[in-house]
Amino acid sequence: MRSSRTERSLGNFLVREGHITNEQLDMAIAKAVEVNKGLSEVLVELGLIDQENLTQALSRQHGIPYLPLADYDIDPSIIETVPEEDARRYKMIPVDRTEKTLTVALADPGNILVLDELKLKTKMDIEPLLSLPKDIEQAIEKYYRKDHGDFEETMRLATQEVDMDVVPEASLEATESEDADAAPVIRLVNAIVSQAIEMRASDIHIEPQEHNLRLRYRLDGVLQEKKPLPKQMQNAVISRLKIMSNLDISEKRHPQDGRFKARHNGNTVDFRVSMLPTVYGEKIVLRLLDKGNLSLDMAKLGFEPESLERFDRAIKRPYGIILVTGPTGSGKSTTLYSALSTINDPETNITTVEDPVEFQIQGINQVQAHLEIGFTFADALRSILRQDPDVVMIGEIRDRETAEIAIKAALTGHLVLSTIHTNDAPSTPTRLIDMQVEPFLVTSALILVVAQRLCRKICLECKEAYRPDADTVKQLGIDASLVQKMGLKEIVFYRGAGCAKCNGTGYKGRMALYEVMEMDDYISSGIMKGMPPNELKKIARQRGMLTLRDSGIRKVLQGSTSVKEVLSVTFEN
Repeated sequence: MRSSRTERSLGNFLVREGHITNEQLDMAIAKAVEVNKGLSEVLVELGLIDQENLTQALSRQHGIPYLPLADYDIDPSIIETVPEEDARRYKMIPVDRTEKTLTVALADPGNILVLDELKLKTKMDIEPLLSLPKDIEQAIEKYYRKDHGDFEETMRLATQEVDMDVVPEASLEATESEDADAAPVIRLVNAIVSQAIEMRASDIHIEPQEHNLRLRYRLDGVLQEKKPLPKQMQNAVISRLKIMSNLDISEKRHPQDGRFKARHNGNTVDFRVSMLPTVYGEKIVLRLLDKGNLSLDMAKLGFEPESLERFDRAIKRPYGIILVTGPTGSGKSTTLYSALSTINDPETNITTVEDPVEFQIQGINQVQAHLEIGFTFADALRSILRQDPDVVMIGEIRDRETAEIAIKAALTGHLVLSTIHTNDAPSTPTRLIDMQVEPFLVTSALILVVAQRLCRKICLECKEAYRPDADTVKQLGIDASLVQKMGLKEIVFYRGAGCAKCNGTGYKGRMALYEVMEMDDYISSGIMKGMPPNELKKIARQRGMLTLRDSGIRKVLQGSTSVKEVLSVTFEN
């Protein structure tokens, strides 16, 4: 245990900073003496301060910078500077190195002997940083046990049997193009793919690094790192994925795109595959398109009742343009597919042009655009309009030509649905005008704009309630009328504590936030007057539009998501 003078110095510093009171300090010191533990450890055990605040306070007290080690990637060559046994004994890990200086992260700033011993062993000047003890332990396990863990994990994946077939582009059998040892590689790749399906991942990232093959899954919009694969598996894994995707295994200098289908537990999943050459080899990203996860019920997408009513009314109009806007991966395609499924019947001729066709829907004519051969959205749209369509869906309005043809189609009696990239619904008319579309054509054809974002849902297994402070409630614009309108008795927020079901994140699954702007005379007049988006937004809100932030706040009050999540994906009104 550290000396009582050092302990009292730390305690007094924490009192001065307002973390604890003098009475709490005396109680903690007495407890530390009684159980023969350090004051820091006892303060955390008693719940008087959490470990992160304590470490940051130690950083300020000793003038040693704080490093959030969990967010920091360490070069494997630096790890070799300090043997594993020293890292574990001293509870430290090297994080950076110059010619004469080694920077290390450690948990105890008062242990000067550690720095002196390291200086003697490494013959380098030692620059200390402070990090959380648990982060240092995890980093030691991650970097020093990496090779052993990689090998064990790879062998486990390469030998396990999974219920997955690749259809029909490639089979599970080794081909002449693959190595003689291909069978384990086939099982390894199948295990990686099937695990992603089971975890409901949206993407798989396989990234060559200098010393290993990095593996990450995107779960609920956030990348989560898995144990890396050994570097020696890189060529075999990449070749296997190329064969599955019908790509050229001899081409390693140019990007390639392909696709394949995988049947897993009776469910067929489409994979889009992108290969990109990097300095350490070809990076691979696989996008999972699982029709089983596609919800085509508009009532389950996340619309507020009044927004859903406006959207439903618009898609049943005989003509006009409906635009869905949002960043890549925000669920725009799902919203459009749901709308098409709602109005899909034998009396309606629906045709789409997409790049690529993500999901195939019975009863809808879906056309694949091929930009590489000059078959653009505009070209496809011209042909579609000669096919007697009632409803046309265009994957994206990217340029003036496509916008003008879409507007002409809307003005000649067709319902047109498409996507466009803007930050919110009121910015969309301005974006069309920036494409050199005349304002009077925009107001004549456009009937509805939907902006959307995806936010994570709170895990139901570890969901817990708490009462927000008054400042947060005021900042979010929550008033008594909104609480009453939603039928709530009091304001209660929720969050996920983190559990095994959600991998400790507190979130499981995603839902959409919607902003639905229905065109009317007031908004059209604002567009014709050249009003900027923020002015159009004010008019739209006065006309009853719920913004993305409004949608998020309602979902917070419903207990579906957290305040932190809503603030991270929406702008202030």
